[in-house]
Amino acid sequence: MTETTDDKPISRDFIRTFIAEDIAQGKNGGRVHTRFPPEPSGYLHIGHAKAIAVNFSIAEDFGGKCNLRFDDTNPGKEDPEFAESIMRDIKWLGFDWEERLFHASDYFEQLYQYALQLIESGDAYVDDQTAEEMAKNRGTATSPGTNSPNRERSVEENLDLFKRMRAGEFEDGSRVLRAKIDMGSPNLNLRDPGMYRIRKVEHDRVGMQWPIYPMYDWAHGLSDSIEGVTHSLCSLEFENHRPLYDWCIERLGVFHPRQIEFARLNISFNILSKRYMIQLVEEGHVDGWDDPRMITIAGLRRRGYTPSSIRAFLAGIGVAKFNSTIEMVLLENALRTELNKTAPRVMGVLKPLKVVITNYPEGQTEELEAVNNPEDESAGTRMVPFGREIYIEQEDFMAEPAKKFWRLAPGNEVRLRYAYYITCTDFVTDPESGEVTEVHAIYDPQTKGGDSPDGRKIKATLHWVSAQHALEAEVRVFDHLFKHPNPMEFRKGGSFKNHLNPDSKQVLGGCKLEPSLAGAKAGETFQFERLGYYTVDTVDSQDGAPVFNRAVALRDSWSKVQKQAKS
Repeated sequence: MTETTDDKPISRDFIRTFIAEDIAQGKNGGRVHTRFPPEPSGYLHIGHAKAIAVNFSIAEDFGGKCNLRFDDTNPGKEDPEFAESIMRDIKWLGFDWEERLFHASDYFEQLYQYALQLIESGDAYVDDQTAEEMAKNRGTATSPGTNSPNRERSVEENLDLFKRMRAGEFEDGSRVLRAKIDMGSPNLNLRDPGMYRIRKVEHDRVGMQWPIYPMYDWAHGLSDSIEGVTHSLCSLEFENHRPLYDWCIERLGVFHPRQIEFARLNISFNILSKRYMIQLVEEGHVDGWDDPRMITIAGLRRRGYTPSSIRAFLAGIGVAKFNSTIEMVLLENALRTELNKTAPRVMGVLKPLKVVITNYPEGQTEELEAVNNPEDESAGTRMVPFGREIYIEQEDFMAEPAKKFWRLAPGNEVRLRYAYYITCTDFVTDPESGEVTEVHAIYDPQTKGGDSPDGRKIKATLHWVSAQHALEAEVRVFDHLFKHPNPMEFRKGGSFKNHLNPDSKQVLGGCKLEPSLAGAKAGETFQFERLGYYTVDTVDSQDGAPVFNRAVALRDSWSKVQKQAKS
């Protein structure tokens, strides 16, 4: 369902429906103001991309605004590098917070004053219990919690203790400020949650000015209120936190945004938990946050994903109310669909096998015309060199061909893409291993361009590269980082790391590519014919010596592998 605002069509999902109803009822004076509030303690992943798209796109659809606000309330785990990466990723995805860059630390003094206000109204108290005691007395989902022995402290004593916490008189972890709500509430988030804890850690923006820091649930809602956010859009895990969000705002009587939750993004064969992603990085299971196997935005970008392909994927899956797992193939297909239209075609041989065309004149070289992209006539053509010696893929030759093997084999005739028909006459093997090291063939000069004048049918067309002119390069072929479609099933026993795929990265040296690729620039993507889409690595490539990462295969082969494994 769609409707229009200022002549612009708006796709109607349940969030947009709620917002349209608020506007129709005159709430917030018709304003729509959202925010994206990341914690600068890691890189963004594809799940964050969904939250970014939801918040920024909805604001744009209704002619509103979207803030970027860093939730910098946890010093020690935060780093300016992460903040820079977050801003870079948001801009790369195509969204702009304009001048509205904020930090929770901008509001530390106001949040502190709000806390004093709650103490004065009898709605907050300082607790001396240890973290272990508080956890024990919190109760369970089926049993109520136990009131703290400090819960009935006087307002005066609580004010004195909290101000002394602020002055830095107490040790880390020795006291917390808690909201006084209901230790018997069926919602555990309302069982006197913490509002402030003591942390004598230097903050990137305010230094050692604050020895106490607000908890997320306290800082988040009130920061929304301070900024005039009308709709606080967050993932479904915060649904049980909404009563606390509302309680804090209502007790203070300040501007009240509306919190709306949507399903978080889960993708098969991946983990979208920052805690576990940090383990992957810090324990060396991947080569950093931007490892192309990671589902981080930086990793996807380095692998070859584009902003438009990610946004197309997110638009395709929509915004739902209930959590589910999205198949990784949908994200891959979004990239394939785009690259099929835009990526130039080239030829590259990843596991080369030399073919000597014995009846081709020695020393002769010719240029053959090749199509750059059959999906785009404007892409034109290019010239590729051809000579007596070429490389083909090892798997395109069999000395003893299996049934229905139509590629090169003794006596078989095949078509070389854009070149000639060739027929295998002989081959050479390694005397020790028995492996084929060289193939001999003859060519038909009448089939230049890959067409036969007599119309004979050829069942196999092979890609190739001229041995004399080939660019030697490193190519990295990636597969799923995890073998299991749901790595988080480790909760049933074991560790998610048990599901790591040992073959998720193959580094192929000595690959033979078209010589034109020597000038390929970092970030450019090409289709290696018959193999897949490959992107010039933005970290390890050098001028004239590109390193290629496989962005995505030409088709989804993993599902076939899984079916074969089960059969």
